[in-house]
Amino acid sequence: MNIGQAAQQSGLPPKTIRYYEEIGLVVADRASNGYRDYSDNHVHRLNFIHRSRDLGFSVEECRMLLSLYDDDARESAEVKALALSKITEIDAKLEKLAGLKATLQHLAENCHGDHRPDCPILEELSGEKDCCASLPEMNEGPAQRVGTGSSPR
Repeated sequence: MNIGQAAQQSGLPPKTIRYYEEIGLVVADRASNGYRDYSDNHVHRLNFIHRSRDLGFSVEECRMLLSLYDDDARESAEVKALALSKITEIDAKLEKLAGLKATLQHLAENCHGDHRPDCPILEELSGEKDCCASLPEMNEGPAQRVGTGSSPR
């Protein structure tokens, strides 16, 4: 099948499939005319990569998962370790997002949102005032802060 058909069956854009081929995740056969020729096995691998990426695995992690998938002597402990590591990473991202949400919620609640020009949201973003110093997630370090950018507008 051609790349358009493989794209339709895998749900991936042709450009993404070409990229995966370029980096060696999938290697399509070549027809006599030089065009890419994808088999059902190629589409299966593309679907595997697509699902893995949807679960948050990086391209390199997908490469490792494909390698494990292809290895009949693999140990499921390796696959489980990758999955648990990804869960830990997701938990850390969720915690950070919860902190960001709390900060924005606090700023929005303290903004009058009326005709007056003063705005705690803009003041915090500009670093003029530290409106959120009392929030626990704002005291975890400079990387967590909304208003820590050192470059002026």
